[in-house]
Amino acid sequence: MRQIIEQGNVFVISYEYSETLTEHVRKLPARKFDYIKKVWTVPLEYRNHVEEFARTHKFNMKGLGNNPFANFDYAIPEMPDLTVEIPLKRELFPFQKQGIAYALQHKRLIIGDQPGLGKTAQAIATVLAANAFPCLVICPSSLKINWEREWDMWTARRAIVLNDSVKRTFTYFYEAGMAHVFITNYESLKKYFVTEIKQKTDASGKKSKLTLKDIKFNDKINFFKSVIVDESHRIKDLKTQQTKFTKGICTGKEYILLLTGTPVVNKPKDLISQIGVIDRMSDFYGYPNFVKWFCDSEDHWKELNVLLRRKCFYRREKKDVLKQLPSKMRAAVLCDITTRKEYADALRDLEIYLRRYRQASDEQVAKSMKGEIMVRIGILKNISARGKLADVVDYVSDVVDSGEKIVLFVHLREVSDTLKRFFPAAVTILGSDDSQTRQRNIDRFQNDASCQLIICSIKAAGVGITLTASSRVAFVELPWHPADCEQCEDRAHRIGQVESVQCTYFLGKDTIDEWIYKIIAEKRDMTKQITGAREDVEESVLNGVIDLLSRNLK
Repeated sequence: MRQIIEQGNVFVISYEYSETLTEHVRKLPARKFDYIKKVWTVPLEYRNHVEEFARTHKFNMKGLGNNPFANFDYAIPEMPDLTVEIPLKRELFPFQKQGIAYALQHKRLIIGDQPGLGKTAQAIATVLAANAFPCLVICPSSLKINWEREWDMWTARRAIVLNDSVKRTFTYFYEAGMAHVFITNYESLKKYFVTEIKQKTDASGKKSKLTLKDIKFNDKINFFKSVIVDESHRIKDLKTQQTKFTKGICTGKEYILLLTGTPVVNKPKDLISQIGVIDRMSDFYGYPNFVKWFCDSEDHWKELNVLLRRKCFYRREKKDVLKQLPSKMRAAVLCDITTRKEYADALRDLEIYLRRYRQASDEQVAKSMKGEIMVRIGILKNISARGKLADVVDYVSDVVDSGEKIVLFVHLREVSDTLKRFFPAAVTILGSDDSQTRQRNIDRFQNDASCQLIICSIKAAGVGITLTASSRVAFVELPWHPADCEQCEDRAHRIGQVESVQCTYFLGKDTIDEWIYKIIAEKRDMTKQITGAREDVEESVLNGVIDLLSRNLK
């Protein structure tokens, strides 16, 4: 009699001896033969394999509704140590090296470190160490340029952002050794990798439920050896096209790295599609049992956590690795501004003034023109700030959705008003807010967990207030003085802050923002060593920007 019984933490498989059947049993994962009882055993975690085996070979199954956690082992192995050298341009933190070692062991996984701990660097180093090229990076639109920049910062491998000009030819870039990494956003997956969607309709014209079988992919999905999926909580909904496209592209890849600081946004159900994308559902007893044991009740969330960490997931929070982190971490996020034409027109106008300024022989005339130049530089900053807002909103939405708080610094009232329309629940510290309103908003941000965003004027909130409820500070616009940046950062980096503070600067790509940020960083280092008058430092920054602009004149 062919029979499978669930006993303790294993399935017991018994049958009358058959050489053919035994060969099929040997294909089951982690199977063992009990020489005393003359039966085979398979761990409960491979439930879906056993159920498929039972259906195929017509076994009678008993007791499969029992709790698979009766004799569950709750031990979680220590994070492994990295034993290979990786040719990186920058030095990794020890905890990042352990994350890379885990990723190299498991290959298909979710990197769930808290934001600010370098998930991007760990993913890049893993792909490089495994030589898993060509690599596809799928990320939010706002992070495409940043991913391109990160590959350049960490490695000698070139990354390019996919666009219409290389839609049909990007594979040749790899073959010619001109690019190893290709970056696209979720919304563009259909354009680059899907040839047809055959969704059926019934007699009334209503479309049937879209399945992966309805989607026909082009051959380019077979081009990649590895896929990195950034902010993977965006594919938590099984019904969306983006989730199905991502799953189809990732299928069969040796290395699949999902990056998210919030793998579970609401409930364990959020994990189903992500686990499916990395083809790990068999490690969780299959889809029906995952829903039964982990989604329909809270009784086995602890076991789910153990299984995740054993099989395909790791997460560290800042408090876990605080001793390894600097007190502040600064990062620039490059944004492709939506106001490019307006910016180009304003830049041409500025170039006219710069030429006249360089040709001016009279000191008084030059001084007057310099004031005009500063006004026009301010216009460029304004245009760039407005052009960045789509990416800023995208970024802040992810932070807020993850349950974290963030302090956002701006200069222009137009920018703060626009952000307030996108985030009506945010509180503010602006020049127009009276002292009572400011204090009420500070107290709410500090003490109310539901208040996650505070929008602050660089001038109005740069000094004298405490915002340590957040360890994340971001700048939509840049001041002229490095001390102003430091003072704004220090609203979160004060006594009472127990975490490393992550400072993010949004810069318009190929705009004046990049130059100002570069010069401010240089002056920050200088002012640490030399104490100079404030107006002298600001004048120095302005002169540096004018010099850079002049050198770039056509």
